[in-house]
Amino acid sequence: MRGPRQCGGAAGAAATGPVTDAAHRAAERAARESYGRLVAWLAYRWRDLAAAEDALSDAFASALRHWHRTGVPDSPEAWLMAAAQRQLLQVARHRRVEDDPRNTAVLEPDRWAPDLPAGLPDERLKLMFVCAHPALPAAVHAPLMLQAVLGLEARHIASAFLVSPAAMAQRLVRAKARIREAGLRFEVPEGAELAPRLSAVLESLYGAYSIGSHTALQGPDVAQGLLISELTGEALYLTRLVVSLRPDSAEANGLLALMLYCEARRPAQFNAAGQFVPLADQDTLCWRRDLIDEAEATLRAASGLRQPGHFQLEAAIQSAHCQRAFTGHTPWRAVAALYQALVEHFPSTGAHIGHAVALAETGQVQSGWERLEALQADAVARHQPYWVARAHLGRRLGRHDEAGQALDRAIGLTEDPRVRAHLLRARAGA
Repeated sequence: MRGPRQCGGAAGAAATGPVTDAAHRAAERAARESYGRLVAWLAYRWRDLAAAEDALSDAFASALRHWHRTGVPDSPEAWLMAAAQRQLLQVARHRRVEDDPRNTAVLEPDRWAPDLPAGLPDERLKLMFVCAHPALPAAVHAPLMLQAVLGLEARHIASAFLVSPAAMAQRLVRAKARIREAGLRFEVPEGAELAPRLSAVLESLYGAYSIGSHTALQGPDVAQGLLISELTGEALYLTRLVVSLRPDSAEANGLLALMLYCEARRPAQFNAAGQFVPLADQDTLCWRRDLIDEAEATLRAASGLRQPGHFQLEAAIQSAHCQRAFTGHTPWRAVAALYQALVEHFPSTGAHIGHAVALAETGQVQSGWERLEALQADAVARHQPYWVARAHLGRRLGRHDEAGQALDRAIGLTEDPRVRAHLLRARAGA
């Protein structure tokens, strides 16, 4: 995908002359804050997702060539939008459609500039629903949204779906070609079409939140995509928006509750020295009670709709974990029972791992170990949580050599340096 990530790479190299700090910072900020909205608006107007991404990438490159000479414009987003529109129109003219008024009219400033801030969030949701079109393979719905709307690289998306970056990149390229070739309609579905597409949108938002929570987009990546806090915040914002549009969706409410429980614990994930603190050791006084209360109310609303789903079950598991803030202990038997329901009705690699750990915490360590052993090797080979769980249960069973090997694998798969340092300390003390 050619997007805002090129601001720190290819786009920067394309600039003629040194790029000022102000121009570079403005381009990075626009990439992080507005990329998804801009590409969604362009794709919706021009009915071509891949072309919209390419045009916006060229606009960022052009921005770095011009802004260091002319200064940063008052509205960088509007400048980028106009540049991308010009590029799209040029491509359209090469395709001999310059006489189509739908293509020439969109370049008139009074046709798009006034409603740019207010209209973009809706366009972004529309693009998410387009990405969930039934003509596209279900396996690509959520990944396509993550790249098209949130601007994530294929390698980060691949980590969330346990596939190789190359395989994920191929899926995304084929999906965008399918959108263009089939002329898929850019509109929010209604009636019977809405529910299955809404499910894919929720999966995408969950994937975005998970990536933001567990992947370190640091160092060089800061200038090329969303920061962790920005990605999780964006996912939470869009989920709130979906709930406001579909309050009758139990799963939308369940997903919102799940995110709120996790957000409530975020302040305790790292101590004053910046060291990572695992859930079991977190100081519950640092948890945000207001978000826990909101999550509880949202989960009750979801349960009242009597539409069972996996997001509600996962939210219930997090609710059980949060009970430690009020009772002083985690109800592990309840957690294990909820995971049992999750693996029976909505099985996934993560659910099986969580179930194994919960069983171990109830005293059924051998049973938990056997469940980890039963997972497919290729499904967990690069899945860091699996190796952390395997190390934990291995130590509990006295399998110290296997536990050490598992911890080494986990360390090698950990991107966040703070989490890696925590695992290294655990390895040294094993």
